[in-house]
Amino acid sequence: LLDSFTIKGMAHITGGGLTENIPRILPEGKKVVLNPLAWPEKPVFRLIQQLGKIDPAEMNRTFNMGIGMVLVVSAGEAGAILADLSARGEEAYLIGEVTAGKAEVEFEPEEV
Repeated sequence: LLDSFTIKGMAHITGGGLTENIPRILPEGKKVVLNPLAWPEKPVFRLIQQLGKIDPAEMNRTFNMGIGMVLVVSAGEAGAILADLSARGEEAYLIGEVTAGKAEVEFEPEEV
């Protein structure tokens, strides 16, 4: 993948979830807007949230919500990268975009 495409950033989504790991790879003056409806919800996360009575924002700070790795790529290469990953047997989704703003993660629609 690295030999075929320009990868602008990579984040392994571990402890700290989406909201703490993604900002670490953003350049100054950039934020990420994620669409939580863009990838399938794993039932285990809904169960954890319901049984633990956990706020959606806390879920996104604590868990990866089914996204183990985030790649930042140009919009022009996104489709080809998704196709390449799919051909390799990987589940991959276009989950958001990088825009101007403070280095953070926003969810639109707000956390589901």
